[in-house]
Amino acid sequence: MEFFTKWSFKNKSAVSLVTIFILMIGIISYFKLPMEFLPSADNPQVTIITMGQGTDSKTMETQVTEPIERAVTGVKGKSSIYSTTGDGFSKIDLFFESGSDMKQAKLDVQEALSKVALPQSMAKPAIAQLNTSMIPISFIAVTFKDGLSAENIDFTKKELEPLYKDIKGVADVQTFGISQSILSVKVDNERLAEKKVSVQDIMGVLKGQDAALAVGERVIDGKTSNIKVIGDLTSIEKVKALKVASDVTLGDVAKVTAAKDGNLISRFNGKESIDISIIKDSQSNAVTISKEVEKVAKEINKKYGDQKSTIYLSTADMVETSVHSMVKEVLLGALFATIVIMVFLRNVRSTFITIVSIPLSIGFTLFLLSLSGVTLNILTLGGVAVAIGRLVDDSIVVIENIFRKMQQEKISVSLVMDATKEVGVAITASTLTTVAVFLPVALLNGGLQEFLLPFALTVTYSLLASLIVALTVVPLMSAGLLKRAQLPKHRPAQRFTKLVTWSLNHKWVVLSIALLLFVGSIGTYFAMPKGAIDHSSADYVSVTLTYPNDAPFAHVKEKAIELEEKLQDLDEAENVFMQLGNSAESAQYGAVTSPTEATFGILVKDEANIDGMLAEIDKEKENYPGASIATSASSFMMGASKTNITIDVIGKNVGDLERTADKIKGSIQDIKGIEEVTTNQDEKKTIYSFKVDPAKGNAEQIAQQLGVMLNRTPIGNMTLADKQTPVVLEPILDPKQPNDLKNIPIMTDGGPVPVSQVASLTSEESATTQFHKDGEAYLRLTATVDPAKLSEISSKVNAAIFGDKQTKALKIPKDVDIFVGGASAQQTDDFSDLFLTMLLSIGIVFLIMVITFKSMKAPIAILFSLPFAAIGAVLGLVISRIPVDITALLGALMLIGIVVTNAIVLLDRVRQNEEKMIIRDAIIEATATRFRPIIMTAVATICAMLPLLYKKAETGSLVSQSLAIVVIGGLAVSTLLTLIVIPCIYELLYFKKSKKQRKKLDEPVSESAEM
Repeated sequence: MEFFTKWSFKNKSAVSLVTIFILMIGIISYFKLPMEFLPSADNPQVTIITMGQGTDSKTMETQVTEPIERAVTGVKGKSSIYSTTGDGFSKIDLFFESGSDMKQAKLDVQEALSKVALPQSMAKPAIAQLNTSMIPISFIAVTFKDGLSAENIDFTKKELEPLYKDIKGVADVQTFGISQSILSVKVDNERLAEKKVSVQDIMGVLKGQDAALAVGERVIDGKTSNIKVIGDLTSIEKVKALKVASDVTLGDVAKVTAAKDGNLISRFNGKESIDISIIKDSQSNAVTISKEVEKVAKEINKKYGDQKSTIYLSTADMVETSVHSMVKEVLLGALFATIVIMVFLRNVRSTFITIVSIPLSIGFTLFLLSLSGVTLNILTLGGVAVAIGRLVDDSIVVIENIFRKMQQEKISVSLVMDATKEVGVAITASTLTTVAVFLPVALLNGGLQEFLLPFALTVTYSLLASLIVALTVVPLMSAGLLKRAQLPKHRPAQRFTKLVTWSLNHKWVVLSIALLLFVGSIGTYFAMPKGAIDHSSADYVSVTLTYPNDAPFAHVKEKAIELEEKLQDLDEAENVFMQLGNSAESAQYGAVTSPTEATFGILVKDEANIDGMLAEIDKEKENYPGASIATSASSFMMGASKTNITIDVIGKNVGDLERTADKIKGSIQDIKGIEEVTTNQDEKKTIYSFKVDPAKGNAEQIAQQLGVMLNRTPIGNMTLADKQTPVVLEPILDPKQPNDLKNIPIMTDGGPVPVSQVASLTSEESATTQFHKDGEAYLRLTATVDPAKLSEISSKVNAAIFGDKQTKALKIPKDVDIFVGGASAQQTDDFSDLFLTMLLSIGIVFLIMVITFKSMKAPIAILFSLPFAAIGAVLGLVISRIPVDITALLGALMLIGIVVTNAIVLLDRVRQNEEKMIIRDAIIEATATRFRPIIMTAVATICAMLPLLYKKAETGSLVSQSLAIVVIGGLAVSTLLTLIVIPCIYELLYFKKSKKQRKKLDEPVSESAEM
């Protein structure tokens, strides 16, 4: 390390230029770095959605879900498969092992699906693989004065979408809520009978009319030419004129109109709307692009008066708020650290020299982050906020040693170099140990690793930069600025020296007290509740209105609009958007819901009043009998801010699953801390089945005929008004009673007969939704719990189901398996990963210290500072009454690197003193000499983290109050105990040598006394 200091004095001009260059490039990097809310992270999940309108859940299960499940079973890296099959849709979620290449996983799923043959009535499966980069930065609602007509939809696609796509940095523009234009053919059943035309005749005429087919190649007029046949069905009039029988046109027996697919409703503030979402690329600044989007939206509103484009949410606001909040904490931390240094050194020049490492380290860190492709987000800025106190530690040790040496001799270049060299090894080792704790981050599971890596890189870059500054810029500035400085006289810590001497003479008292405190802290830790991060910061209120699956769509639509009006009337409601039904666009992003479920989002004027709004909405539940209304405070970034424990009941027999699920629900719903328990199997639906007599008819042919009679049937596509338009045959019959079903006419070899003559009609109550886990039927209970008491509630849930010493286990059928997961399982995995990371970090730290001290005993003594950190961390959590969560454990991980620095600085001085002193004197002199720099660095780090004490965890953030409490508590207690206990442990490791030295030193004194 001496090399850096010598080089800086030989190249003063170069160091000065580099310093200015780093400050400038840091400022440039700050403004050029892509600014976003969260770092890019893949969700280890691939979702497959298949739509099949009018198909019941059981048929979807057998014809779609099960074939797809079998096809994707062999996909590499897959850990589990969950599927939900409902009326008209199939949703399959594949979860992958951490570290899987999700782009390749999606390709593997696509390849597996290419071999699956699905019924023609099913839409092509949509495959979605999401990551944080796909979170939109702007949400725009487009409404029109004359409603959502086909012309307005076409205008949005052709005119508005391209304007947003042309914005530099926009990667994609998603459009939701567009009801597809269709050509509707509504057959008049009476006219069919009158004209003696069958439905099959109509379908046969419509199919293939828009074909463009190559016939072949021939030599015509002496030249080789291609021959094609092209359909010319380009208008509704031409469709009506199609002949379905002799002297009978389609228009004679059916109503042909251009219409909208009415199964999707999207509304904004009471009007039909189209939602446009803007997604940026990974290299661009979210704030800059959001402002450009706002500019384009204003220009659109000015140019096109018949529409209104409203940006109802811009993530730029959240990004700016979060980034500015974190920047404020960084600046406050730097200010507090500066005040601490000023109080200790009582000199403006030396304080200025010390704090120069803060802007230089941050500037160099921003430059390295830009080179690493890391964005400026709440995690990278959180890393700076956490490290801000440590940035001055190395400089403090250097300047304090220079300050101390100036008490004996006049300042000179050689004095400065000697003082820096004296502490160079110590500060290098201490910085490397702090950095080393983040090396095992690569072993964490995928999600935690991707979120922790930007944080770890930021801390690493900033600490290494601060070390270089302490070894180069600080000595150089000291030699120049302290020449004429009037430094206050330094007084050794004499009282503390007496305390250390007493401790060394009463080791077992000191060590016993330390051991007792450590054991007590460990016991307290295991008794403390383990919580989840409470992401209670919400952006909007989410409301779901759910009717049973047998409720008519028109009734659900009517009630949804009624509730929408009431939500708009709420005082705190600023904007209300509503969606009902499924669309191909939403399926592309893994979003599919029950067709009788309406979702509402309410943007509020003041987020502080969300709880009051939730209470107001809950009062409306009694006004919607037969429906359920669920409300929650949600975040656009992370969804509903709830902590859930899931209980999966798996088996073959659905009846056993239902009975077991009911037992579990009854046993856990009264546990204190559980807010509600829901199950995914709460409703059933009547299913009417025709059992065909094989002697009288063919089941497949009858099913095809009934399907056409009762459902909207896709026929194909036609080019109408220069665009491809789906053609659908509307349902021919609308039966209201079971007898109406029996009298549906079908065609047989003997002519048309009621279906009841070839099949018997039966009915049964069956589940509206089918659930599979790894191919087996399962039911899931979801318990919403208090995040602060997650571990405590999880233990009670497990005891209620599986039993313990006080509670008897539930009687579970032999073929039924139960798995408890959700937040509790995630918590266990994350805690295990972090504890493993801590163990590996301790090993790496120990290795660095062995290399530094070239022995085993000093590193062993230094490691004893870690238990003291645990005492302080637990004490801090107990006093603050904050539960242990992931951010608290992250603070504990950081402590491993932080607290050993004090012991390293202390024992490095002890080892230097041993060259000319006995061990006891070396220890006492080292504690007196290093007392002030150790206290200064600890207090500076603690004070720099004080702003984080009042910071609540933001959505997706790992930097919060609990992390600050753990670091502050652990560092405070560890610093005090390190200065007292570590000397005792060190001398104990050299007990024989130290005793022999002191005995030898006492002998001449004794002899002279006798004389």
